[in-house]
Amino acid sequence: MSIGSLLNTARTAMNVHQTAIQIASQNVSNAETPGYSRQRAELTASVHRGKAFTLGDIGYLDDDGYLFLCDRAKDVIISGGVNIFPAEVEAVLHGHPAVGDVAVIGVPDSEWGESVKAVVEPAAGTPPSSMLEDELVAFCRDRLAHYKCPRTVDFRDELPRTDTGKLLKRLLRDEYWREQPVGDGTKT
Repeated sequence: MSIGSLLNTARTAMNVHQTAIQIASQNVSNAETPGYSRQRAELTASVHRGKAFTLGDIGYLDDDGYLFLCDRAKDVIISGGVNIFPAEVEAVLHGHPAVGDVAVIGVPDSEWGESVKAVVEPAAGTPPSSMLEDELVAFCRDRLAHYKCPRTVDFRDELPRTDTGKLLKRLLRDEYWREQPVGDGTKT
């Protein structure tokens, strides 16, 4: 989905370098954003790229200059060296009538580094089952490149959310990455 075209009058330069969106503007500088994260100085430092500023969004500009957001950098699944955007898989799964809500995350995979897992909150009145898991994977395989499809599906009564309703994928990822040995490239 496009968020629109960039305004020339905004005097903002935007680069989509390796899919990470970076914004450079006379209104954004290290001095003007010293407290991006008041609790974590390293997070504030991590959003600055020279004279550019990034919040971790991934996207691209089309030929007409429209900006399209794909996902958040921290959510991207890297499986066998290929980037998989969870939002794309989630959009497909949301189209299945048995899915009430879904989070797609990368989980440890000894062969590929990460594999795609869907964590599904079934729609009201839909019981979770291995048959439903197979159905959801097949549903994705009919609509996505096979490498993007979940290898497994877990079911939850409720997905973790903040008080404002934001999905907490980090908590889900932590459950699956917790048992990895230290120094393994654990995602945070």
